[in-house]
Amino acid sequence: MEAEHPHERAGADTVPDQAQQTDGSTIPTLGDILLAAEELWPESLAEDWDAPGLVAGRADRKVRRILFAVDPTREVIDEALGWKADLLITHHPLLLKPVNSVAATTFKGDAVHRLIEGGCALLTVHTNGDSAVGGVSDVLADAFGLGNVTPLVPAAAGLPEEGIGRVGDLPEPLTLAAFAERVFGLLPAVAGGVRVAGEAQGLIRRVAVCGGAGDSLFDAVRAERADVYVTADLRHHPASELRERALTGNGRPYLIDVSHFGSEWLWLTPAANALENVLTDQGFTAEVRVSGVNTDPWDFVLTP
Repeated sequence: MEAEHPHERAGADTVPDQAQQTDGSTIPTLGDILLAAEELWPESLAEDWDAPGLVAGRADRKVRRILFAVDPTREVIDEALGWKADLLITHHPLLLKPVNSVAATTFKGDAVHRLIEGGCALLTVHTNGDSAVGGVSDVLADAFGLGNVTPLVPAAAGLPEEGIGRVGDLPEPLTLAAFAERVFGLLPAVAGGVRVAGEAQGLIRRVAVCGGAGDSLFDAVRAERADVYVTADLRHHPASELRERALTGNGRPYLIDVSHFGSEWLWLTPAANALENVLTDQGFTAEVRVSGVNTDPWDFVLTP
């Protein structure tokens, strides 16, 4: 990396267009990053209600440093600006719900102002990052050791391997308790821990997963005859109704409810590596880092 960073002195980007580095590579522009991101996580895969894409930034600005995070919270933005990142890529959109103002008197407006004033662009990769090959649920399936993995709900316009959620098989049956311990050990520590519904010693093999909130996919989970479903943000009534229905049969699917943040955090490192690899293949060099900030909103929990 060159000694002088664009944040270190005032004024416009001083790096010549397609600046050559000592290894022969060039510094990418934000536009180059957007093309690479589209290759990895096509916006055509996003759900209709979603709002992925570029939130702030100029396509012609050079990007030396890229920070990945789950959420664009104040602490994450502090980290990005403190590291002098040129681009923050988050899984969750900052402006998912439309706003009428980005005045700095609102927390969203303040975030936009701080990023722009700090010279840091913001890009969000949300449900397109869930659905794409190597996306959030693919990473979960791989981490849990699943084979024969297919989408839980195939993408309407995409490859056969693309879609929301994943379902696959463990190499050997495990008890629900043992599998829940595996899930707990792989995810980051959060106040809410991991909640499990089902018989602790019940054997499972077929596993459905969905990073983020996944209780809208219960019909697909049942159709795939999954023994257990791992997802986040399970609400009382849908979860209760699923379990009551399951108890009239063989008791499956069991449920494992994890942190929304935690279920998507595992994706950050593979995503950062994938982007870095694409840029390298295209002759670009940028420093890519994963945020160290835990953005789970809960601080502590009381239990019996």
